[in-house]
Amino acid sequence: MIKIMKYLSKKEWALMLVSLVFLIAQVGLDLTIPDYMSKITMALQSADSAMGDIYQYGGMMILLAFLSLFASIITALCATRIATGLAAELRELLFKKVQSFSMVELGQFSIPSLITRSTNDITQVQKVIVLGLQLMVKAPIMATWAILKIYDKNFDWTLSTGIAVVVLLVVVFGLVLACMPKFKKIQRLTDDLNRVTMENLSGLHVVRAYNAENYQESKFEQTNEAVTQTNLFTTRTMSFMMPTIQFVMNTLVLSIYWLGATLINNTSNLQGKAGLFSDMLVFSQYAIQVVMAFMLLVMIFVVLPRASVAAGRINEVLETELSIKDGEATEGLPDVYGEVEFRNVSFKYPDAEECVLRNISFTAHKGETVAFIGSTGSGKSTIINMIPRFYEATVGEVLVDGVNVKDYKQKALRNKMSYISQKSVLFSGDIQSNILYGETSKVPNFENLLASAIETAQASDFINSMEEGYHSEVAQGGENFSGGQKQRISIARGIAKNPEILIFDDSFSALDYRTDRELRKALDENCKDATRLVVAQRIGTIRDADKIIVVKDGEMVGMGKHHELMENCEEYQQIALSQLSKEELA
Repeated sequence: MIKIMKYLSKKEWALMLVSLVFLIAQVGLDLTIPDYMSKITMALQSADSAMGDIYQYGGMMILLAFLSLFASIITALCATRIATGLAAELRELLFKKVQSFSMVELGQFSIPSLITRSTNDITQVQKVIVLGLQLMVKAPIMATWAILKIYDKNFDWTLSTGIAVVVLLVVVFGLVLACMPKFKKIQRLTDDLNRVTMENLSGLHVVRAYNAENYQESKFEQTNEAVTQTNLFTTRTMSFMMPTIQFVMNTLVLSIYWLGATLINNTSNLQGKAGLFSDMLVFSQYAIQVVMAFMLLVMIFVVLPRASVAAGRINEVLETELSIKDGEATEGLPDVYGEVEFRNVSFKYPDAEECVLRNISFTAHKGETVAFIGSTGSGKSTIINMIPRFYEATVGEVLVDGVNVKDYKQKALRNKMSYISQKSVLFSGDIQSNILYGETSKVPNFENLLASAIETAQASDFINSMEEGYHSEVAQGGENFSGGQKQRISIARGIAKNPEILIFDDSFSALDYRTDRELRKALDENCKDATRLVVAQRIGTIRDADKIIVVKDGEMVGMGKHHELMENCEEYQQIALSQLSKEELA
């Protein structure tokens, strides 16, 4: 929890100092009130005292109470501002950190877990900061100050107060230690709850198609029941705190009065009796303040363990060392443009025993179309994912424009290319904001660029038929468009960037054959200077490529043009004949 405090800004540290000053003032005011109570008690017992003195002392008590209220309000306002500021900073830091994650780090933290850490965990930290500045700091100050006020009053009273404090400490820390493992479990179970919910919502069509609602409900109920039972355990355990404190506080007050009554009874001097009675009232007030201080600590200890776990989970993300780090290069070699080269590249996933890619070597020159084909799981997508550094080559080198991709600044490297994934990703907004995405939106005369990209991607027919055209709404995830429409908008986004290198990761799969053919023809005409790397399953999509690379079980088993592979690559022949007849292939 302490580590998280380093993210406070200078302004928030200044506010913390202000809140500390007002908090100390509040405690001082609260602990001065019993002194006037003592004066009123003595005045009531004195025959020489005037009612004016009693009113004066009473008025001072009221004034001190109002000043204490004012100090408390200032402290609360400062605490709230600090907590909300820290929460906003943590959310921004987490978002930026996750943005910099490679596929390796995203695999280390599940998506539901990252969402929980960015929302629920930060809320837990925010809650404890608000309470902590008002209570956790106040409690020890109040307890120490009150004890200093009473330690020399009477040994028996002080001893009874000390015993009460020890009992409270044993109970509080015992319950916290019992609950701490469960608080850690709650955060993990919250991740699971988010995961099950996300899976159900994202796969709702499949769930309904297979009438699997009961199955999904049982999965959710199982996770929900685990969360419920764990919460019940912690809540029931922590619920013992407040009754225990109230019992100790009442017992302490009774013991003070009982000891006071005994002392008064054993004193024969009337003036001494009056003094003991006044001391007893004042001491009981200070003793209650001591116990109240521990009551405040208990309120913190109810939320602190869970917040501490949450803070640890937030720090875990923020302190994760990135597996892919920036180089220094911003440009490739002179006179080299749009060239991609693999030199004896092998790759294995983290913690995997064997490589999924072995000895991959090829070169794609400016303006060439290089295609990859192979059975599912052969490693085609993994190859092209190493070009924008979504994954790092384990062995060998991947070069773009003659420079190893590891030597580039990631932003400079990715500015050279467009990546169109197999799963079309659209963002909420409109069609224009989805196509002119990122840096592309800053290009002058973007209207011409937008129209050209849409025309090349064969998306103009359905976009122009929409009432609002480019400004038609795109729902979250593009749910209001068909698979083919989403794919064409994604392709238009890649084309609009006007990159050196276009990477298509099976990006034509949702297109019909006619649209596929027309789109490839438009790419040849309008993007002829761009190097195109195409992963595809259909022979028709890649048969005209300048170079076709056949991948099987992570290895290249063929490379050449369509007619060459039909003659000398058995794997390619099998794929081709499984899709087209010999007459069509001829």
